[in-house]
Amino acid sequence: MLEKILMVDDESAILQGYQRLLHHEFQTEIATGGAEGLAAIASRGPYAVVVSDMRMPVMDGVQFLTQVKSLCPDVIRIMLTGNSEIETAVHAVNEGNIFRFLTKPCNKETLAKTLTAALMQYRLVTAEKELLQNTLSGSITVLTEVLSLVNPAAFSRAVRVRRYIRHVAISLALPSPWRFEVAGMMSQLGCVTLDPETIEAVYAGQKLSPDEQARFDAHPTIASDLLAKIPRMEPVAWMIAHQNRAAPVEGDIADREMADMRLGAEILRATLAFDELLCKDMSKTEAANRLLRQNRDLDPRIFQALVELEPEIEDREVRTCAIDDLATGMILHQDVRTHTGVLMVAKGQEVTFPLVLKLKNAYRKGAIGDGVSVFVLKGKAARTS
Repeated sequence: MLEKILMVDDESAILQGYQRLLHHEFQTEIATGGAEGLAAIASRGPYAVVVSDMRMPVMDGVQFLTQVKSLCPDVIRIMLTGNSEIETAVHAVNEGNIFRFLTKPCNKETLAKTLTAALMQYRLVTAEKELLQNTLSGSITVLTEVLSLVNPAAFSRAVRVRRYIRHVAISLALPSPWRFEVAGMMSQLGCVTLDPETIEAVYAGQKLSPDEQARFDAHPTIASDLLAKIPRMEPVAWMIAHQNRAAPVEGDIADREMADMRLGAEILRATLAFDELLCKDMSKTEAANRLLRQNRDLDPRIFQALVELEPEIEDREVRTCAIDDLATGMILHQDVRTHTGVLMVAKGQEVTFPLVLKLKNAYRKGAIGDGVSVFVLKGKAARTS
């Protein structure tokens, strides 16, 4: 499928001329003026390349392409103008990150070569983005699997925290929520350096020796250092590094990236404290209210979202469910341990498809019993053992 090119000008005759010149080589569409161009991007996109005239009423080319950049960062942007002043070119490049700047009239050969170069640039950008996304996804998957094997208690907590953060991100309508979820999932990664017994003691509220406490307190820094080596994970690494303390004000406080990182660290700090109280059998409402009183610096909407995460205990009931009847969405009411006492899954973890497979395999090998205690909604059918 050919990538689409959008041509934008305030003169329809010029746009029709472009289409006649280019229709044999390129898939072009036209829009009269900046407002119509933005509407086309919203309704008929995506486009690989957007070509805009500079001199247009209401919204000039720089204003239009700047908005295009904000809406579709990967789109390659080209400016056409009859004004050859250097100031116009510099302003266009700086404000809209213009790929090429062409003067009018522009002959077919020059325009075709420029569009071909723009399409090649678009393919390079999208290919690199896909590669980075696949690399990032694969790296997170590997790290998650390592954590689940080395330290099940830390992994279970990470899964719970990710679930909390996903709900908070949806409730607050946060942009790019995947980064906050990844921060939750990777928040316990540094625990791979700790003994499982130490982690279990921490989550059980037991007092550690000074040396053990110091090693545990260092796990966010260890996780941050590991993740910072992965492309595009630097913001997530920063959130994790500040998960147990108030995030400092760094850089320009008006910077959107920095604001998102600070918010991510605050959400992570709140959800980790929330999980700790729930593990002590405190209700969601009581836990959220206590944390709200103790953390006046945090956005109260975070705690409100956590209260609304899922039905309260009174809306659920505990059942002993056969391993073969476990269903996604159930919540474990107890730790699942092997017959020799090794922790496989910690209580409070949501049942997922991979977890069902893991427990079924352990059961078939005779490592665990046939029944596991879970929370289910009252009235929901489930065969028990």
